[in-house]
Amino acid sequence: MIFTETRLKGAYVVQIQKIIDERGSFGRSWCQREFAEHGLNPSIIQMNVASNHRRGTLRGMHYQLAPYAEAKYIRCTRGAIYDVIIDLRAGSPTYGESQGLELTPENGRMIYAPEGFAHGYQTLEDDTEICYMTSFAYAPAAARGVRYDNPAFGIHWPLPVSVISAADQAWPDFPSRDIVPDVCGRDIVPDVLSKQGSAQDAGNGVPTKEIQP
Repeated sequence: MIFTETRLKGAYVVQIQKIIDERGSFGRSWCQREFAEHGLNPSIIQMNVASNHRRGTLRGMHYQLAPYAEAKYIRCTRGAIYDVIIDLRAGSPTYGESQGLELTPENGRMIYAPEGFAHGYQTLEDDTEICYMTSFAYAPAAARGVRYDNPAFGIHWPLPVSVISAADQAWPDFPSRDIVPDVCGRDIVPDVLSKQGSAQDAGNGVPTKEIQP
């Protein structure tokens, strides 16, 4: 596997190092040992698949409050997406900055976004599918977001938005009073969430209505 750090510290573009012969090709898209050797979180708790019918569909920008913060490892398995990550880690030298990259099955790029990043994407083709792995279980009560068109991030989406959820349209401006940075550069979960259970409880599902990531 080939690891290339982006200008957002701790976020990487990962590519498969292919072995090619007369049969086709072989390569590794995930390796716990290699992730650990590059200082990335090697723990994978969930794998999610999202299908999108229409070109221009936008999902984002999503993250989870600590202690439920999750690293994400994103790959486009059909079609094409413009994938965007935002560094929301207080104290980071790239705090509040974003980066976008086109992901397709053909170019083989994958994105690793560490804990404390928001993530979203826009589909560039009809019938697009992505697969992404996370280091923590989805915890609905810890789910937060920032609005995709917030000028603070300077994101230039390649297409007009054709489909977006009401929830993603309603995320607040940045910074939000929901985000309370601590000295470690993580977010602190408000009391209303911390009273609902431990991090282990979240792995079994926080008792809140689930929304589509």
